[in-house]
Amino acid sequence: MSKIIRIGTRDSELALYQAKAVQSQLQALGHQTVLVPLKSTGDIVLDKPLYELGITGIFTRTLDIAMLNGDIDIAVHSLKDVPTLLPKGIVQAAVLKRGNVRDTLLFKNNEEFLGSRDATIATGSLRRRAQWLNRFPTHTVVDLRGNVNTRLQKLEDSDWNGAIFAAAGIGRLDLRPEDAVNLDWMIPAPAQGAIMIAALAEDEETLAILAEINHQETEICTKIERDFLNKLEGGCTAPIGALAFIKDEELTFEGILLSKDGTKKIQVKRVKAVGEHHDIAEWCANYILERGGNRLMDELKESHVPTNIYSTKSLTDDQRFLFNEKIKAESSDFVKISLNRIHPRFVKNQIENVVITSQNAVEALLNNFSAIELQFKNIYCVGRRTKKMIEKRIGKVLHTEKNAKKLAEYLVDFMEGTEVTYFCSDLRLDDLPSILKENNITVNEIEAYQTKLDSINIPESVEGVMFYSPSTVQSYKKENDAKGIAFCIGETTAKEASKHFDDVRIAKVPTVESVIELVNEHYT
Repeated sequence: MSKIIRIGTRDSELALYQAKAVQSQLQALGHQTVLVPLKSTGDIVLDKPLYELGITGIFTRTLDIAMLNGDIDIAVHSLKDVPTLLPKGIVQAAVLKRGNVRDTLLFKNNEEFLGSRDATIATGSLRRRAQWLNRFPTHTVVDLRGNVNTRLQKLEDSDWNGAIFAAAGIGRLDLRPEDAVNLDWMIPAPAQGAIMIAALAEDEETLAILAEINHQETEICTKIERDFLNKLEGGCTAPIGALAFIKDEELTFEGILLSKDGTKKIQVKRVKAVGEHHDIAEWCANYILERGGNRLMDELKESHVPTNIYSTKSLTDDQRFLFNEKIKAESSDFVKISLNRIHPRFVKNQIENVVITSQNAVEALLNNFSAIELQFKNIYCVGRRTKKMIEKRIGKVLHTEKNAKKLAEYLVDFMEGTEVTYFCSDLRLDDLPSILKENNITVNEIEAYQTKLDSINIPESVEGVMFYSPSTVQSYKKENDAKGIAFCIGETTAKEASKHFDDVRIAKVPTVESVIELVNEHYT
């Protein structure tokens, strides 16, 4: 193959290990490859809404988009993290030979607590939690999140008796303690331990190459497990386990569905000869559904999940779609905008230097005038989305910065002339006009729109709030105490939030989607 195969992967230690395993097999066959680690969806431009593409998995979404955009050729995933329905245009091209499928118990001192009435076990998996409580109903199960190293450190620093990990993950990173115990009684997640490679359906050359490293037995077994999961309509919100394996020309399948607290359990086991196994997933799923599974799935779907994230700006359906399964987000506009009438005298003649710091100001200008009436020689703005909007509807932007302060500093050093016209809100930060005036630049402020603070009291269950401007922080404080985490769109917003919140986090890119990514990282 003449081209270099670009292997997309998440940038975690485990994900990179898995991508390198794929890279090694491809290079052994003589193919040139390069790893492309990806982290944030914030900078990725979407040509279509995510719902049209069918992109759902929080752990796979970034790579799916990158592949559809042509930035990578293939994507490497833990198959258990991949949604059962792939996005349009993407197919499963291969799976490597499966690793250890089991869940593993790591404990602090010894295993004596297994026989005790009271013990504390940590896991972030609903499936593991439910099966543990079904077997040890008097034990306490606490939440455990983060990457493998983070979870291991949390176990070390805690007073828990133990924690449950995927054997494949800790094994691949060579972090498995000698005394760790495989939980052979616990049915693993569908496709646990399997590494999957996705590619574009139309890329026949790459598909042919990946077929050479596909492990057929693993493909057969994981497909059955995922078909079972899909038939039950389950995902991360339902405690579902599935395991298929082949031995002596026979395929054995075990499946389980539980209530979240482990008090209810429906289990199935079936053995079929290889070659006669094609209906085994559907048969086992129907067996579960007919014996109370339908009712149990309905209870799981209807169980109340409290709101844990609140956005101070109304989110679109596409944006809501970006949150991972552990998050229930609500939103409303804490700041309402009213566009002002701008007198024609302000734009009658060509203006040499114009400053615009928000999309609201652009909307106000276009609400009053046609683009041809806006004869601006040099336009300076804040934010790439504001820039995109100006250039699409008004004219070329000479320079843009991430925030008003940086823009003011740039204007002091590089702007031609000694006067600017600033289209702003009635509520605005003083940084830009103050810096300019201190440097003998005249600022003509034109109030293009008004900002009204309109907050509501948010639920007690909220653990984090998303902020998009200093005004949203100010509005929030009118009705609420500062508690939990402040997820902020940029440094200026974070500066205001830090006056009230102890834990303030800043998105990598000043977009709503990047703030959502920041929230997802906290709950991963």
